This record gives sequence, structure tokens and C-alpha cells, in this order.
Amino acid sequence: MIKKKILNPVRVRQIDGGFSFIPHRFISDGFLASLDQKELLLYLFLILASDRFGLSFYSYDAICTLLEISLDEYIASRNSLMDKDLIAFDGTLFQVLSLPQKRPDRQKRQGRSPVETLIQQTAKGF
Repeated sequence: MIKKKILNPVRVRQIDGGFSFIPHRFISDGFLASLDQKELLLYLFLILASDRFGLSFYSYDAICTLLEISLDEYIASRNSLMDKDLIAFDGTLFQVLSLPQKRPDRQKRQGRSPVETLIQQTAKGF
């Protein structure tokens, strides 16, 4: 068993105003692996932009500008996140939902997961 210790006690994270978190099930139940890069980027943005209820109301043009994605990429990612039951959207307001009980179907997504891509890109830098 790995024994954990605080590496830098001066820099321990604390919730200071905003509120965002990702449950461990996001990784362990395969939700991370089920998203492509643009879906993951939008999902993480919505988590960071949301309040304690998961609500945020950034406009599509602000999201596209901040994430440097096209309108088509935004729409495809938003719709996919809704289809995967990760977010709700009413036309102006987003809600990041609690993770569904059903694990995502890993066979639907083609290619490498965002984590695999990140590892490969990081390895090339060394």
C-alpha cells in the first residue's frame, strides 16, 4: 500500500470561493475514457464555470472563444454530453449533472482516449 504524505504543506488546495469537483467515479467507471478531447474540454470547462448546483450560463460564443473551438465542435460536444447524460442544457443555462448510474459504453468511441493521447504527447516531449 502506498503511504501518502503532503509534499508541499504551504500549497495544500482549499475551496476559496468557487466550487468544482469531479467524483472519482468519473475515472474508475469509464466516463473519462468515453469522451473525446473536445467533449472533455467542454465538460471540464462547465465544471469549473458552474456553481455548487452545477449551474452556469456562459454563452456559446464565450465558450468557443475561451476554449478555442469552432461552433460546430461546440454543438457536437454539447449534444454528445447531453446524450451521455452528463449535462442538461435549456438553451441558455447549463447544469452539470451527477454521474449516471449506468457506466458509459466504451465501445462507442473510436481511437485513443484523451488520457492516452496526453500520455503519448507528453512522452514525445522528453
